[in-house]
Amino acid sequence: MTGRRRIRSTFLPRHRPVGVTALAAGALMACASLVTGCGVVPGTTGGSGGDPIKVMTWAPSDTNATNKPGMPAFARAYARWVNSRGGINGRKLTVLTCNDHNDGVSAAQCARRAVKENVVAVVGSYSQYGDSFFPPLEGAGIPYIGGYGVTNDEFTSPLSYPVNGGQPTLLAGLGKELAAVCGNVTLVRPDTIVGDELPVLLDSGLSTGGHRAASDVRAADDATEYSAQSTKALVSSTSGAAGSGVKGAKEGCVVPALGDRTSTFMDSFRRAREDYPEVRTAMAMGSVDQTVIDASGGASGPYEGSYITGWYPVESDARWDAMKKVINAEAFGDNRIDSADAGVQTTWIAYQVFEKAVESLGSGEVSADSVRGALNGGLKISTGGLTPTLQWTTRDTWSTADDLATVGFPRMVNAHVTFQVVRGGQLVAAREGFTDATRTLQNADVD
Repeated sequence: MTGRRRIRSTFLPRHRPVGVTALAAGALMACASLVTGCGVVPGTTGGSGGDPIKVMTWAPSDTNATNKPGMPAFARAYARWVNSRGGINGRKLTVLTCNDHNDGVSAAQCARRAVKENVVAVVGSYSQYGDSFFPPLEGAGIPYIGGYGVTNDEFTSPLSYPVNGGQPTLLAGLGKELAAVCGNVTLVRPDTIVGDELPVLLDSGLSTGGHRAASDVRAADDATEYSAQSTKALVSSTSGAAGSGVKGAKEGCVVPALGDRTSTFMDSFRRAREDYPEVRTAMAMGSVDQTVIDASGGASGPYEGSYITGWYPVESDARWDAMKKVINAEAFGDNRIDSADAGVQTTWIAYQVFEKAVESLGSGEVSADSVRGALNGGLKISTGGLTPTLQWTTRDTWSTADDLATVGFPRMVNAHVTFQVVRGGQLVAAREGFTDATRTLQNADVD
């Protein structure tokens, strides 16, 4: 398992790194200049003694690509809720927010503002530009807690504390699940360097389940329709499949992994599939969630019957009741915040981690250093069953991350996934509990 090159970001097409000159120019522009992109829950600066504790949450909003406005909106609601109950250890919580605009320069601006404002952590955030925002955070020693898992940097930076396993665990876990139920499997993925890693992850799961590798259909990551790719996927997945006249054959499965363009693909696929034998579709959370299913027509939409791998229990699970209580109390009517959105769910878990880290400090100083120290010291954090118990260490003892470090994920401590299916337009649990994808990821040959 040694000597493998690390797996790059696998969620969305990774943009070209921002140049040094652009970053230097971005450093001169405070995030405050993004008038519509930054906000703050009122409070004063501080983190020691009885002063308020200042953190930041960022995510893209109002862009033509991926938008996650619910994450900073929920972070502000959480601050209002915790402050109405006396704060954390008697200290009020101040939440700064920033819009990274799905742009490397803006992501760096957000990070530099976090440094300038002396925040003690960046919590529950989304950005595709880890190569832009991690250097400022690392230079200031500011921990990044509960990022969405969209970049490989989140699983390698020593200042990152991810609460899920990102896209790698979802694809590996999905492959293992499909191995038992599918005939031919076809992956539709971006024709990019990042997209080149996706077959490796899916095939690691398929091979663990004793299944042959998936067929690989490449697609442009910015197309407005995918009729040609839909046809290729259907031909590949239905060859020798159930319904084609081959006795005992299993139904084929098509796995679109196109990020925000998955919905565009499914529109094309729905029209094309009428001329072929029945197939099942399957995908990873991040390409689709309940909000996407609802917007596409629910039970009458193209996702009905699809297999989905996620990081957490389904939204209807009672373990989300505490989060929903916060939303109802502090953000009722805010349509940016949806309890079914994986970004909002990740932000909730990230703030649970942060709150428990601060609580462990008692009456001591709350700073970036002390928060990191609490997390690196092996603090065990329960998330109410939404994830396995989370624990980061400095490697004095064995942990799950030791196994995952061999495939390029030294900061990943949660490689568990859940299996869901769309029934009646709703995501419901296909299997109870979590499945650990650690061993499956170790089969990912990325040489």
